[in-house]
Amino acid sequence: MSALTSAQWRKSTYSQNGGNCVEVATNFPGTAPVRDSKDPEGPSLTFPSSSFATFLTALKAGAFPAI
Repeated sequence: MSALTSAQWRKSTYSQNGGNCVEVATNFPGTAPVRDSKDPEGPSLTFPSSSFATFLTALKAGAFPAI
């Protein structure tokens, strides 16, 4: 994705009091741009929406160890 200037970023509701989290842009059909909420001008990563959904499902199921 060459430019995300029109991205509508959404921060997780689990990020209370400015906690460590990521933001996801919701207005790119088929793609899930992701960035660090603490560095909004920094780099972002893009993933196919289906892959990001699979990641979130695994995350919610506890498939990854807590750090």
